[in-house]
This record gives sequence, C-alpha cells and structure tokens, in this order.
Amino acid sequence: MKSAPAIRAAKAGDEEPILSLLHELAVYEKLTDKFRITRAVIARDYLCERPPIECDLAFEGEEPVGIATWYWTYASFAAARGIYLEDLFVRPEFRGRGTGKALLAGLARRALKAGAGRVEWSVLDWNKPSIDFYESLRARRSDGWLVYRLEGQALEDLADS
Repeated sequence: MKSAPAIRAAKAGDEEPILSLLHELAVYEKLTDKFRITRAVIARDYLCERPPIECDLAFEGEEPVGIATWYWTYASFAAARGIYLEDLFVRPEFRGRGTGKALLAGLARRALKAGAGRVEWSVLDWNKPSIDFYESLRARRSDGWLVYRLEGQALEDLADS
C-alpha cells in the first residue's frame, strides 16, 4: 500500500501544476468551455499576499496528484466561519489511495482550528462517484436550498438598475 500523499499549500512556482490539475477537472466535469484560468490568473488570485481563493496540493513523491481550492465563508445566523470547497480533484490513476480524503481532512482540521462550523461544497448531480465518496464521509446534502447565479447580461442589467 502506498503511503499517504503529502499535502501542502500552493506557493509561487506551483502555477503549472495548479493550471494542469484544474484543467483536468474541467475536462472531467465537461466544463472546458467555461475554463478561463491562466498562469497569470493563478499568480494574481491564488498566490498573492491575500488570496481570494486558497489552494492545497497533494503530491506522491514529487508528482502533483490532487488539488483542493477553497475560501472562507461566514454564516450570519450561526455566527460562525466556514470553508467553501470550490474544487476537489484527484487524477484518476491516483484515486482510491486516500488523496481526496486527505485533502478534505486537511480542510476539516483548518476549519476546526479557526472555530469554523462547517465545510461545504457543490457537486454535479451526475457525478455519482464523487457523491458516493462524499456520503461515505458522512457529508449530507443541504436539502431545501437551491443555488442561484447572476452572470453575463443579467448581472450587468442588475448593476445598471
């Protein structure tokens, strides 16, 4: 059995593995038409002094095999911080070795250390392998909530009103 993957926060010089892993996720999710990330975007948004999004990388030896991107949230009614997991991806040939769980466990530890009450995320409804994985960790669906999004012309029209 392989040893647990090494997990660490992304740092300057990690632009290429971040870009590659996120592009592989976009391919898996059939969302390459929405993929706009570049090395410059990674430097600006992931690796700056106060990044709006954090990034953890998983390695087996020197090879990057997984990624989690996330950011802090706040639940006003609960008066508690939380973590929103934006992306979680493990290269297919490295799945089943505990990498995804290790990335999520690191977020759980970070959340608890900061006094946060939860880690949450969205998953595509057709992604049964991921849903099964999340449910195996005892994550539960947020029943009763629908996700809404303003973008494109609708966003511009509202801003102009």
